[in-house]
Amino acid sequence: MAADPSPETLRQLLALPGATPPSSDYDLNPGIRLPEGRKLRPAAVLIPVLLMQGGARVMLTKRSSQLKHHPGQIAFPGGKTDEGDAGPEATALREAWEETGLAPGAVEVLGRLPDHETVTGFQVTPILGLIAAPFAPRPEAGEVAEVFTVPLAHLLSIPRYSIERRMWRGEWRRYYTVPWGPWYIWGATARILRGLAGRAAGRDGS
Repeated sequence: MAADPSPETLRQLLALPGATPPSSDYDLNPGIRLPEGRKLRPAAVLIPVLLMQGGARVMLTKRSSQLKHHPGQIAFPGGKTDEGDAGPEATALREAWEETGLAPGAVEVLGRLPDHETVTGFQVTPILGLIAAPFAPRPEAGEVAEVFTVPLAHLLSIPRYSIERRMWRGEWRRYYTVPWGPWYIWGATARILRGLAGRAAGRDGS
């Protein structure tokens, strides 16, 4: 596969034969047993691939340090599903507009990636989308501290990923990281991207 895939190649990633299993914040921590019958709240995020001069790049946000949940962390544009949302795509596009000023009409939705379960009780549906026209982000005051981009080729390179650990609720928790420059990309964001990298490599996304 080319280092910097074309839009058509990205579409093909979503049509690979065989079902890729959902991912979870617990993937690297098999000793943690999740309760049966747990109810997850629906959410969606947009993986915005910007077709820029010099190569495709993925847009990410840095959450405000003033937020109650996940302050300062790197995330995709996205959030919980509202009652009025027609589906995960609508949620992801609405949140991207609110958080970064990315107009829904500027996004070519390619499709969904496997759902991801978070430790905070959300079932997140990642939506892969292409942005062909130039875009100047407008971070949402109070929620988004920064909007930046990372080369797609970097995020699709499996050797760029590492596994680290930290203490969480009295137990060691392992998680993926894929740093870029001054930005420490980890947790659910890195796990979803690692799944995309696995698909690009022709693997099962694990």
